[in-house]
Amino acid sequence: MANVPNPIDVHVGKRVRARRTLMGLSQSKLGKAINTTFQQVQKYERGMNRISSSRLYQIAEVLDVPIPYFFDDLPANISGRKTPGLADVERAPFEGDPMASQETLKLVRAYYRIQSPLLRQRLRELVKALSTQT
Repeated sequence: MANVPNPIDVHVGKRVRARRTLMGLSQSKLGKAINTTFQQVQKYERGMNRISSSRLYQIAEVLDVPIPYFFDDLPANISGRKTPGLADVERAPFEGDPMASQETLKLVRAYYRIQSPLLRQRLRELVKALSTQT
């Protein structure tokens, strides 16, 4: 029987890849930051290799997300229960996965190029105000 990756490892790997891509990091850069190879990062992202808790902590630090981020939206058919997270937040309907769209990637990359934390905060407030307008 072939070695089939655990669905939770696959989900966590997809979340690593999504966040890494949003931040504009290559697999090589992430690998270097966590002291491993890009091939190992590839295996993590595919769910072929399990990410240890210490490695997941390192990845979370580099990608600037809390540990639970990697488990958000874990499908109930995998976990056996509905995992709270982004799926519980009311949001506008999107075609497909909004985190995988080029528009989202460009927007997030541009946002992170803004050097001033105050300007980023003001931009977030503006976007939030605009999104509540009908």
